Formats: sequence, C-alpha cells, structure tokens
Amino acid sequence: MVEEPVFRIRNMQKSFGAIQVLNGVDLTLNAGAVTVLMGANGAGKSTLVKVVSGVYRMDAGEVALAGEKFAPRSPAEAIRAGVVTVHQSINDGVVLDLDVATNLTLDRLSGAGTKLFFNPRRVRREAQKVADRMGLNFDMGATVGDLSLADRQMVAVVRAMAHEPRVLILDEPTSSLSSVEANRLFDLIDLLRSHGVAILYISHRMSDIRRLADSIVSLRDGKISGEFNGPDLDFGGAVDAMLGRKISQDQVVVQDGGKPVFVANNLCLEPGAQPFDLTLGDGEIVAVTGLVGVGKTALAEMLFGVRTCTQGRMVLDDKPYSPRSSQQAIKSGVFLVAKDRSVSGIVPDFNIYENTSLPFLKQISNFGIVNRKSERAEAREQISSLGIVCQSELDEMHTLSGGNQQKVMVARWLGHASRLLILDEPFQGVDIAARRDIANRLRGSAKGRATLVFMTELDEAFEIADRILVMSEHTIVGEHRNADVDIDRLLVEISGLHAEASP
Repeated sequence: MVEEPVFRIRNMQKSFGAIQVLNGVDLTLNAGAVTVLMGANGAGKSTLVKVVSGVYRMDAGEVALAGEKFAPRSPAEAIRAGVVTVHQSINDGVVLDLDVATNLTLDRLSGAGTKLFFNPRRVRREAQKVADRMGLNFDMGATVGDLSLADRQMVAVVRAMAHEPRVLILDEPTSSLSSVEANRLFDLIDLLRSHGVAILYISHRMSDIRRLADSIVSLRDGKISGEFNGPDLDFGGAVDAMLGRKISQDQVVVQDGGKPVFVANNLCLEPGAQPFDLTLGDGEIVAVTGLVGVGKTALAEMLFGVRTCTQGRMVLDDKPYSPRSSQQAIKSGVFLVAKDRSVSGIVPDFNIYENTSLPFLKQISNFGIVNRKSERAEAREQISSLGIVCQSELDEMHTLSGGNQQKVMVARWLGHASRLLILDEPFQGVDIAARRDIANRLRGSAKGRATLVFMTELDEAFEIADRILVMSEHTIVGEHRNADVDIDRLLVEISGLHAEASP
C-alpha cells in the first residue's frame, strides 16, 4: 500500500493582473523527506510559498494536507494546521522591537486560550526551553533588532521549528548564516526529517542541496520543469531544467590592477585586532571572503563612512580619505551596495526608477526639480543591462522577486561613475543565472574604478574576482591571485587555523 503524501498541490494557479505567476503547479511532499525547490528569480517560488502559507489565495487548484483540503485564509491559520514557513525576508519571521524570548514564544502568547496577564518570567522560561532544544545560545533579553543578520535568521528559524510542524517550508534559510550555523540548521532538519516532518527547502546553494536533498523539483515560468529523484540526483540536470538552457562555466580572465585607486595602511577594525594594509588597483575586482562575523561588513562600513576609522590611514586617488558619513563617501566616489536590502537597501513602495536614482537626486535635478525623463531613461538602461525581470521601470519594488530587487540595488550604483565600488554579499538570494548577469556587468564595467566584493561563498569569489583576500578575526590573513589557487591553504586561512599552523 502506497503511503499518502503529507502535502499535495495540484494545478495551482495564481495571477496578478495580466501576469500569470503560477500556471498549473503540481508538487508532492512526503513525510520524512526534504524536497528542494529550485527556480530562477521570478519563476514563482515566493508566490507559491505565500499561497501555501496563507498570505495569498490561489485562483485555481487544490491543496491537501494529510488527505484533507487545505486552504488557509491567513498565516496564523496555516501555522495552526501544521504548515510553518520561514520566509526569505528575515524580518518577516521576527519582530525587531521585541526581545529574543518574546519572539520565540510570540505565537503561543497571541494564540487562543492565552492567559490574560503577561508573565515575563514564564515567557523567558518557555523561550529557554525552545532555545535549548534547538541548540540556540542567545541572551533571551536581547532585542532582536540589535542582533546581526545571521542571528536574526537563526531566531526566525528556531521560532518556526518551535511549532513542531507537519510541513516546514524554508526559503533560502542559510543566506546569512556562517558554516557553523548552517551545519546546526542542517542537524535540526535531519532531526525533523527523522520525526516524519515533510520539508520544502528553497535554495540556490549547491552545497545546501547536496547535503540535504532527497529529491529536487525545478520551477520555471510558473510551471514545474523537472523532477529529480533517486539515490544519484542529477544536480546539473536540475539547474538546466530551472533555467531552460545549459549555463556556461566561463573562467575568469584575471586582470592585474592598474594604478592604485585606494590604499590603506595599518588599518584596525576593532581594539585588539591585528592591523593590516590594503591596496586596490584600477580595473581590478578584489573579493574578500571569510566566515560570518570576521569583520567583512565592519570593513565595508568603515570604507563607506558608516563606521569611524580609529587607527590607520586611508588614501583615495592620492588624497587622504576619512569619510564621516555615507554622504561624504558618495561625494568622494565611494559607493556601497549594502548587505541587507530589506533594511538599508530598497524602499519597497517606491518604483524601480525612484530606487535607482535615490542617492543621486541632486545630480539629476535643476533648481530642486528632478529630471524624470533622465531618471527613467537611466533606469531602463540598467534594467536592460542587468536583465531585471519586470514590466517597466514603473514597477514598485515590492512586486519584484528577491533576486530582481538585488539587481536593482546593484543597478543603482552602477548607473553612476565611482572610484571605489563596494558590494557586501551582492549574490545573497540570487539564482545562478542572475548571479552571472551581475558578475558579467561588474567585470564589463570595472575599468575606471576599483571594486571590492565581500562574500562568504568561495565559488562566488572564484566566479568574479581577480584577487581573493581572506579575513579572519577582523584582519586580512591571506591573499590569492585567482589563478591556480592553493585551495587547501585558502581553506585553512578561512577556518582560522592559519594562526595555529604558523611558527
């Protein structure tokens, strides 16, 4: 007798106006199995997740949970039924102004039958039980908004797992996690899988997919374009089905930097950290890699004037450079594509052209009146060059997929001449094809500036960089020209074992 699937979707359809986002999706999730859903940005993944989690209502189709009709009218109703989702946007899964304990127990506090009076001690006690069960080691009194992006992600994941779901949906859950935190998440997924939970895991990271997948489903243009099962999963076939074509694996033609654009000497990111030097040449792309929390974002913020340089000297185009604000940095020609697009990147209710021109309104204004024609023309050019999937530059940002929002963030800064372009995790939440679009655009426009890219994933660094620097303990511990790289040495530096290996 064939066991009934825990979750079954048949002929799911969803449109927004004239745009058909989901066009007859069929998907089955089995108990104790991890199904990976792959799809290019704009394929319909997020819409499918929002329908299943009760954010949207589908136009047609059927969904069954354990053989019973499932049509939640709200996220709370989906959760009560046992279908729990961790969305790609981290802030959708946490309340930033509340502490960790309240976040972990919020759904219990707001549920039916909750006691009238709020008992902080009980909340802390219950939250600590959840945290201990999931291996989360946080101060229960810390405000979630003060945590790092990675820590917020872990709080969102643990909050979801605390519901003891029958179906768990994880949308790009490791995008902000270190390798240690990601492995902890994988262990939790293994535990849930052993308890019979059906898991839908949405990711573009091949390392995640190889580690977790029992089966892979590819989604393209709102339809299932491929299903892959069995002990030897066809990862390449899944990517091809996702994109509708084979993707080229072009090797980076390494460029040596020209005249130094930016030079830093004896730079120190925090008290007690080892000072370091940094030189970035014209036309070269330098990737800085390392684990989460080793100082990459701190360095990006220092270069952009968000964080004060307390030790060391920085020079930009042979002139002293010490910005006191991001406005000063921009005026000097130093631009930053920020890491967290939802907080410091985009304005969701603005359209594409308003988002791309936001930091440069003075340059395109006469007597305080913005030149809309020029503004929109520039946005259309960037939409074309980066392959942003949209109807026009008039589309509001919240209507775009996460990957296309990321492209708009990159487009904002590429539309204007810079001397130093800094990108902090520019490929976060971006599919393989979109990643190549951004990388090709960056390399094609590299002449005339220095480009510094911060990234955790090594394969991304190999795809884009001329030089790769390694950070550990808030300092630079290694440098590699992106040709015949000594991978063993590189991994030792990233792991932090370089200090133990040194005499």
